[in-house]
Amino acid sequence: MALLRLILNIIWLFVAGFWLAVGYVVAGVICCILIVTIPFGIASFRMASYAIWPFGRELVRRQGAGGGSTFLNVIWLIVAGWWLTIGHIATALGLAVTIIGIPLAWASLKMIPVALAPFGNEIVHSGRPREPWQF
Repeated sequence: MALLRLILNIIWLFVAGFWLAVGYVVAGVICCILIVTIPFGIASFRMASYAIWPFGRELVRRQGAGGGSTFLNVIWLIVAGWWLTIGHIATALGLAVTIIGIPLAWASLKMIPVALAPFGNEIVHSGRPREPWQF
């Protein structure tokens, strides 16, 4: 299972992961210019690390995440979340054209929840095999 994850991550890195991560890093740098938007920049850097190496990792809800993360998620959703989601859907559609691209398309779709609501969630390493079609 670990070898399969490594192979899929390497293919993902060359096909879509590098450019998605570069986009998230550029957005993070822009957000860190202003003091008020630094939390958005940090969230963007977290998403960049997830976008560059998604297989073997999953999104879980952080314990104790409350009203502050919900407020930041609403702002994020209005400003950037929908655009990132559209980008991930477009990437998934392009990847799903070939048989080998289907797992990669699924990885792009797996990133939609973190693109919509990055606050109050964390990305952890998955130590167990995943059920098919599970976010």
